Amino acid sequence: MAAKDVKKVVLAYSGGLDTSVILRWLQTEYGCEVVTFTADLGQGEELEPARKKAEMFGVKEIFVEDLRETFVKDFVFPMFRANALYEGQYLLGTSIARPLIAQRQIEIAEQVGADAVAHGATGKGNDQVRFELAYYALKPDITVIAPWREWDLTSRTKLLSFAEEHQIPIAKDKRGEAPFSVDANLLHSSSEGKLLEDPAVGPDEIVFQRTISPEAAPDKATEITIDFVSGDPVALNGEALSPATLLTRLNELGRANGIGRLDLVENRFVGMKSRGIYETPGGTILLTAHRSIESITLDREAMHLKDSLMPRYAEIIYNGLWFSPERRMLQALIDQSQHSVSGRVRLKLYKGNVICVGRESPNSLYDTRVVTFEDDEGAYNQADAQGFIRLNALRLRLGAKIGRRGGAL
Repeated sequence: MAAKDVKKVVLAYSGGLDTSVILRWLQTEYGCEVVTFTADLGQGEELEPARKKAEMFGVKEIFVEDLRETFVKDFVFPMFRANALYEGQYLLGTSIARPLIAQRQIEIAEQVGADAVAHGATGKGNDQVRFELAYYALKPDITVIAPWREWDLTSRTKLLSFAEEHQIPIAKDKRGEAPFSVDANLLHSSSEGKLLEDPAVGPDEIVFQRTISPEAAPDKATEITIDFVSGDPVALNGEALSPATLLTRLNELGRANGIGRLDLVENRFVGMKSRGIYETPGGTILLTAHRSIESITLDREAMHLKDSLMPRYAEIIYNGLWFSPERRMLQALIDQSQHSVSGRVRLKLYKGNVICVGRESPNSLYDTRVVTFEDDEGAYNQADAQGFIRLNALRLRLGAKIGRRGGAL
């Protein structure tokens, strides 16, 4: 399909300056009908202004949807069953939001008869990859429009000039260079670019939006309990809550105790390194709680296998392959491991720290009769350890003899 053949496009629309310019650019350059889709993923912003802006541009089909429960239940929680951390630290807050937005864009495109979708991700970042891999996985013949890879609005000045020429409202604080860019949803917020680009310089306190500093947090620990059923959190302090409500409450607790800050230099999928400041207060609490309940409910080898697969699983999500067969295969394995992961975890939250102080489960594999230093009444025969050790030492003894003779390792 040639570019000018596009008749109707569904745009992922935030209502901000960039996507408003994109909306008008699509109307002028492609001469097509634009349908806007704005998702509430818990970013903490009022979304009605986006609807009003779209109406101002003459958009007839406007979708503004609250997807917070779907986001947490069907995307965040499955990811947390894996204890996923990209490069050992990043809780994938931006990465996990993109497949849901893309999925709804495709569903809307099919609903309204659109032949194209568009996004506002730049040609340098990961998000363009995440959006487009999801689009093609869900609708292989869809036309994708990525304005930042097509237009000549290559500077902030040109973008503002286009906005003024086409009577696009520009907030006063947008006329100057923003000190850094922000992306947010119910799981996290990320800040990057501009004054944060030098990894040798620590972030100023103004960067942080979701947490108070650990130094300013209370001097007394906050104690909480989280209940799990089959690997998913279902209750906080004994109160059953929906997925989005539970994560919202954990965010509030994390914020008040200075939990969840991360200053990270990561390897982008497109090849460059980037520096980001991430805040994931509720997710940081949830990760510690989930690992704690797994510690007494998962078999050793099942846990170790799951942990060995986690970096690959995290990389798959980071790279935008949520709808890939390999992610689905790994998810099936991960979900199978969670059938017994039910119980309660007690935590202390204190000045940026999440400390497990207790865990219990009807499915616990922890047996005090076996591990006790007192009389175990025959539950464990210590003499069995001698043969176990000798068998495991056999290859080491044989290797040592050869090494002494030939000097080899």
